Amino acid sequence: MIAILDYRAGNLTSVKRALDHLEIPNRITSDPRVLSSSGGIIFPGVGAAGSAMRNLRENRLDEVIKSLVLSGKPMLGICLGCQIILDKSLENKTSTLGLISGTCDKFSQELYDESGQLINIPHMGWNNIHMKKDCPLFKDVPETSEFYFVHSYYPVPDPDYVIGITHYGLDFCSVFGRPGLWATQFHPEKSGKPGLKILSNFYIYCLENL
Repeated sequence: MIAILDYRAGNLTSVKRALDHLEIPNRITSDPRVLSSSGGIIFPGVGAAGSAMRNLRENRLDEVIKSLVLSGKPMLGICLGCQIILDKSLENKTSTLGLISGTCDKFSQELYDESGQLINIPHMGWNNIHMKKDCPLFKDVPETSEFYFVHSYYPVPDPDYVIGITHYGLDFCSVFGRPGLWATQFHPEKSGKPGLKILSNFYIYCLENL
């Protein structure tokens, strides 16, 4: 069973619908016992870093998540969940979980596209990913695939953890992590067949590493 972390952020039901479609057993939960007994955790979310961290700390879910990940529990962070894995976010100047070293920065209002036009912030739409290293989540995902993004901030992890980059006014990290702990700035649950394949690959990894 995959646990979808409930920390009062948005977008939890979108992830659940995607897992239901894939017939992957799942549950939205904030119960530490359920999180601990799950095969893996998806840490999704839409919202602000400051309020998200407050919600996590109020329920001591920050300590639970850090303990489970350090013990080897597989986890996938999505969008806000991706950003919170890092040390800190410029959004609300918030200290975050520190599971992977790095920060979350904000897109400048002075970035331009290839035609010389100012880009829109937030970044909303479909973009591809240039893979910098292999990742089991992307097994059998076509290299030409595009994924759906909605964000004004982007992760800047330690370079050793960068898996894929995307260009939007600048090259930013859109996938990072290490075996068993991954994060995507895009929304796989909203990215059609390629995104569903990523979720399926995460589930397979969890089953193989029980």
